[in-house]
Amino acid sequence: MEQYKELGKHRKRFLVALLLILVIYGLSTLFVRPAAPEFKIDYDIFRSEVRDGNVESVHVQGERIDGVLSQNRTRTLQGNRTVEYNEFFTFLPSFGDDKLLDFLTENDVAIATTPAEEDGGFLWYAIISLLPFFLIVGLIYYQYKRMRGQGGGPGMGLFNIGKSKAKLYEASETRKTFDDVAGADNAKNELKEVITFLKDPEKIQKLGGEAPKGTLLVGPPGCGKTLLAKAVAGEAGVPFYSISGSVFMEMFVGVGASRVRNMFEEAKKNAPSIIFIDELDSIGRRRGAGLGGGHDEREQTLNQLLSEMDGFEANENVVVMSATNRPDILDPALLRPGRFDRRITVDRPKRQARLDILRMYARKKPMAEDVDLDELARSTPGFSGADLENMLNEAALYAARADRKQITREDVENARDKVTMGLEQKGLSLTDEEKKLIAYHEGGHALTAAKLEHADPLHKISIIPRTRSLGATMQLPEDERYIYRKEYLLDRLATMMGGRASEFVVFGTLTSGAGSDLMEATKLARKMVLEWGMSDAFSHMALGGERENVFLGEEIAQRRDYAEETQHEVDRQVQLILDESYERARAIVEKHRDELDTLVERLLEEEEMSGPELRELLGAPEPRDANDQQKGSSQQ
Repeated sequence: MEQYKELGKHRKRFLVALLLILVIYGLSTLFVRPAAPEFKIDYDIFRSEVRDGNVESVHVQGERIDGVLSQNRTRTLQGNRTVEYNEFFTFLPSFGDDKLLDFLTENDVAIATTPAEEDGGFLWYAIISLLPFFLIVGLIYYQYKRMRGQGGGPGMGLFNIGKSKAKLYEASETRKTFDDVAGADNAKNELKEVITFLKDPEKIQKLGGEAPKGTLLVGPPGCGKTLLAKAVAGEAGVPFYSISGSVFMEMFVGVGASRVRNMFEEAKKNAPSIIFIDELDSIGRRRGAGLGGGHDEREQTLNQLLSEMDGFEANENVVVMSATNRPDILDPALLRPGRFDRRITVDRPKRQARLDILRMYARKKPMAEDVDLDELARSTPGFSGADLENMLNEAALYAARADRKQITREDVENARDKVTMGLEQKGLSLTDEEKKLIAYHEGGHALTAAKLEHADPLHKISIIPRTRSLGATMQLPEDERYIYRKEYLLDRLATMMGGRASEFVVFGTLTSGAGSDLMEATKLARKMVLEWGMSDAFSHMALGGERENVFLGEEIAQRRDYAEETQHEVDRQVQLILDESYERARAIVEKHRDELDTLVERLLEEEEMSGPELRELLGAPEPRDANDQQKGSSQQ
């Protein structure tokens, strides 16, 4: 109540100040008329001056006459005071002067006339003079009301800018529970413990335990961090305050810290409660780091947050949840136990989690019987939950364009190709020679993959141009890999080199189409040498080192913990692995040239071929039930 009384006083002072300004401006405007001649002469003197040719011009308005003399005149007033004047005014006599116009014309006097001022003329003059002031006052008032509206209601205006903008959610408002979150089972189990403590804190306190004060959700964008927070709000049944980290940042230093204090005060009043801060990295960056130096407002806001979470004053029954995809830039003081006690990783979903997500989103859509969600889950490794939702939405759009009542397998595959490879470029005009080059390039990938023992099974080949590639060869794994065998990696490299080997064997030349293949192959071969010890020279040594965070400005270049001679040997080992992979691919293309020609001939006719067609044509075995498989895709 005291806070609102103080705000009322501020508003009254503000309105009184505006009123005083309005009165002063109005009075100064009302009593100041436009400049006019100040010296009055008698009418007979005026006529004599005209007769003598001393009047240049006159201005007549009603009975008033303002005039200008051709040369200055002097006149002695009472008290022997002498006045020199050049402009004057006088008035027509009450009986009038009908011959004045002719008299002025005969003596070559310039005449200007305006209508006599009406009774309301002065009032209109005052209104027009005050109009700019009213506009300024109206603009100030509009800005004042706007700031109140942005503040979230009464008391959130100019004088209360430091008040928290966190939005309070009730469980019924979020309409999300853990049943609406597919996958992320580990994260849900951790969060369920937090919710249990909020509902029954004595259960842990009896054992001498304390509730976790902070829970940090970490993971790539689109993996469901904010969705989990909404589900917690729906499950907890306690006040849930949600705010974005960017809301704390203002142009005024100290505003963010004030909002943090106010937010925790409100949460403590309604404890037990949850505070959720989205995009924590916007205020939680490491202090004093970076090439640009510190940021006073951000650092003050962070200091206040640190104090509220675990400072001098106790913070009981208020759990802070935060989400970020940049944990590497957060301040160490923020991540220590006692502040963010739990760090929950919400990673990209694995195969079973992807299948659960697809089933959840598919329940809301009419899916045809030929849609295999299990196969779709296997063919989308690396997809986040947001990616999967977007893919099914694109499939619904494809079905709508075709006027279908259900989403078919074709719609889903088109949507997946659009998400992974981009839009189909129907207007792209390729010559017959270019189409043949692309077909042999992709055919080389497919042929190599079909003949290698450890390569992933073929799923699809296409030479339809898209925004990210002119063609693609897709391999569908039976499951995801967590440990890579050297044999698998070498077959993977040979598959990548199959496109270039096919170009050289068939056309005797090299093209730019293998650019992306070479970049990916070089990156993989360098990891094998530097990090995984899969080379003859460095079989038991990791040379990759830990890369410092360039974002924080701690290290401009990657630190290298070995000599220049070692770097030369690393480059040589990488080159040996790539050359060996290319020779393996080339030998396969030369040995099975007839099968490659047959594949290219069909590919030029159909533009796309499925996995079963490829396996039948190339004599590849059916997919085996291997646990260590991973999808690969070679793109031109």
